[in-house]
Amino acid sequence: MLSMLAMNLAAKLAKRQKVRSPNALNTKEPTLNVEYKMKIPIVELSDCIKCGVCVEICPEVFRLNGAGFIDVIELSSYPEIEVNEAIKYCPVDCIYWEE
Repeated sequence: MLSMLAMNLAAKLAKRQKVRSPNALNTKEPTLNVEYKMKIPIVELSDCIKCGVCVEICPEVFRLNGAGFIDVIELSSYPEIEVNEAIKYCPVDCIYWEE
C-alpha cells in the first residue's frame, strides 16, 4: 500500500516539476575530479621551545620524541578543533596548518 502511494506521489511530482523518473536516470556513478588536500599540522622546530603545551592539549597529534623534540603523529585526518587549541596556546606560535 505504501509503495503504491509513494509511486503515485512521485508520478504527480514528476509531472508538476518535469522531473524524469528515477528509472530513466543514468545509474552510472558519477566521478568527481576533485582533489582534496588534507590540512596537516606543522611544528616549526627552529622556533619551538619544547614546552609541551601542544602535547598536553592534543596528545593524539603531538608527542615528544626521544631526542626531546615535538613530532606530529602521522594520521589519516587531524582533529581540527584540538589542533587549533594547540596552535592558540603555543607560547611561541610555532604550530600552523599546511594544506
